[in-house]
Amino acid sequence: MKPYDPKVIEAKWVKKWREDKLFQGTAVKKATDKLYILYAFAYPSGSGLHVGHVEPTTALDMYARYSRMAGKDVFFPVGWDAFGLPAENYAIKTGIHPAKTTKDAIHAFEKQIERVGISYDWETEIATCHPGYYKWTQWIFTQLFKAGLAYRDKGWVNWCPADKTVLANEQVVEGKCERCGTAVIQKELEQWKFKITAYQDELLDDLDQVNWPNSTKLQQKNWIGRSEGAEVSFQLSVISSEQILKCFTTRLDTIEGVTFVVIAPEKFREMGLMDNVGASFMTPVQEYLDAASHKTEEQRRVGEKEKTGVDTGLTLIHPLTGEEVPLWIADYVLSGFGTGVVMGVPSLDERDSAFAKKFGLPIKEISLDKTVGQLLKEHPEVFSKKTNYKLRDWLISRQRYWGAPIPMTFCNKCGWQAVPDKDLPVLLPELEDFKPTDDGRSPLEKASEEWKYTICPECGGKAKREVDTMDTFVDSSWYFLRYTDARNETEFASKEQMKKWLPVDTYLIGPEHIVLHLLYARFFTKFLRDQGYLDFDEPFMKMRHQGMILGPDGKKMSKSKGNVINPDEIIEKFGADTLRVYEMFMGPLDADKAWDMGSVAGVYRFLSRIYSLFQTNAKGDLGNKGDKGLTKKLHKTIKKLTEDLPQMRFNTAIAALMELVNVWSESSAQHAGFTPEELEIVAKLLAPFAPYLAEEMHRGNTGDEGDKGSIHEQKWPEYDPILIEDEEVEYAVQVNGKVKGRFTIASSAHKDEIQEKALTFISGKPKKIIVVPRRLVNIVV
Repeated sequence: MKPYDPKVIEAKWVKKWREDKLFQGTAVKKATDKLYILYAFAYPSGSGLHVGHVEPTTALDMYARYSRMAGKDVFFPVGWDAFGLPAENYAIKTGIHPAKTTKDAIHAFEKQIERVGISYDWETEIATCHPGYYKWTQWIFTQLFKAGLAYRDKGWVNWCPADKTVLANEQVVEGKCERCGTAVIQKELEQWKFKITAYQDELLDDLDQVNWPNSTKLQQKNWIGRSEGAEVSFQLSVISSEQILKCFTTRLDTIEGVTFVVIAPEKFREMGLMDNVGASFMTPVQEYLDAASHKTEEQRRVGEKEKTGVDTGLTLIHPLTGEEVPLWIADYVLSGFGTGVVMGVPSLDERDSAFAKKFGLPIKEISLDKTVGQLLKEHPEVFSKKTNYKLRDWLISRQRYWGAPIPMTFCNKCGWQAVPDKDLPVLLPELEDFKPTDDGRSPLEKASEEWKYTICPECGGKAKREVDTMDTFVDSSWYFLRYTDARNETEFASKEQMKKWLPVDTYLIGPEHIVLHLLYARFFTKFLRDQGYLDFDEPFMKMRHQGMILGPDGKKMSKSKGNVINPDEIIEKFGADTLRVYEMFMGPLDADKAWDMGSVAGVYRFLSRIYSLFQTNAKGDLGNKGDKGLTKKLHKTIKKLTEDLPQMRFNTAIAALMELVNVWSESSAQHAGFTPEELEIVAKLLAPFAPYLAEEMHRGNTGDEGDKGSIHEQKWPEYDPILIEDEEVEYAVQVNGKVKGRFTIASSAHKDEIQEKALTFISGKPKKIIVVPRRLVNIVV
């Protein structure tokens, strides 16, 4: 008997599958019973895969392998979210161009993923840094511009002084850049934005169409933040000014209790209200505005509990009472939410009460005499019905090098013009010095004059290219579409190919991407649908999230903690099949789980045991005798796996396989085992979990490796309904709600027989008797 040597077995089948191009070219299939399985776009870091990356890819691979065997036409593509800050910062640190470091990282990831046995369709592979991809990212930008959904606007942004670029809100953690740890400041810049707010109602309402975790839907809803209310007009009481400040409120019925109004610092500046501030208030107001400009939005939200504020000395006229109420600036009010102006009702609102008490503002007790409807009807000149949203337009400009150039030019005569389709892609210039500039301009300002200046597509005059690059979220907002037609050079994907595969049936993504990435991908889908390219509303019909694999110390893996587990080391010692089975056996896919090297070794012994039993059984040492009990267990296992695998309940499926192996081992000890046909079924059941060992069991020992075909192309086994029935069933007997005992009886027993046996547990005649099939008998006496 051969010992279980995963190095030899796995190397052989990696080579064979590569030669046979197993599962390649799936995007060109007919896709009659299609299943589009998608893993979140991966960033190819130089540090390579860790075991946390292996978990979701392995889960989807098991699902894909099972689904193919179950008759589905599976599309399982792969690609790389290859632009971005990490590669650029690493290049600046090492002096190695990001194009090279990114390419090297991708190649390293490819080798690791192939070794783990992930059955991707490599012929669909894409990378966002390739001109063949970002040509179409740029094309989508120009279509948005032509539709009026891409525009330039001046606004306050998160700015990292070290990285010298704009950061999205989720890239700011505790007021610092998540990449370099530098304190983030607020900076006013003119930037490109996408008008995602044009789809805000659809983005909210269409969540009813998708099968996502409720918590994910809730976060999407909260981010969009639709609320019904009213807009209230407050006039500035300065005689020389006719300025109106509008507040949004969901409690118009509390209007009489307003004793102050609070405005966001940015909104105060934007309205030019500083011109009306008196001399005695000028200095403290200016100091407060300056301090607020150094706080991120996240810091301002967190700081809401301990509110800060400054009196402007200005007053507003209460729209109902005509009284003057003071206007304060407070940074807990955000200009992008509502109108950036909030009315204070301290007698009825806890937050307003805390603010009023801190700064000595009046608190007016009121009774709610009038409804919102009455107020709207009686005072239409100052109140109007309003729907408010928290969602803001998507700022996509980045002042960095390693990204897709924004395909726009500026002509002094014609203004901003989109680069014509025939001139796409606008290639990213090869710069030796790609460090960001100290004044916050993009490194592309350092490009040659030949690159920076071009012909205006409108008048033929001289035009300058936009030198900012796009946020990498833009790249990852449509990649699932490109997969379906990854080598198409004439369009981002053909309608025919997209119709075959889209929308995505199952999407597995980490919980850290469930807000913005999903919103942006949904926005792109709806826009391209409206342009006539797609015929569906939502890109991802079913979505699940994987949990985190923690270090052996139970903490998040990090190099600084020294608790990172390298999958290459596990594979070298135990094999890829062991790594796969262990990670899926650790617990439910969506749970956080701590690494345990002792359990890894236990899985290795489990697979060794299977290989040993298989060889003994296959060689006929057991006389190929069938075992009735083992056969029944086999069919119960088929049923269990057939139920668990589509639901991605891999840990319980593996537990069922372990139970089967235990019964197999007991049968072997009695010189019995599986028939040759049943042994083939065992290999099929093992195939999604341990693909290399299953292939070896299927055709490795028979000498017909080229003729028999892969185990992964075989049909999934079906269970015999008769064989999964137990010969005897145990019933519990409850008398007046209390368990009095248990009995076993033939599973084929008639209801009268079951009742007769249950009645032996009581004396006398029952008032009522209820039989719950295969479970219990409930008797009332």
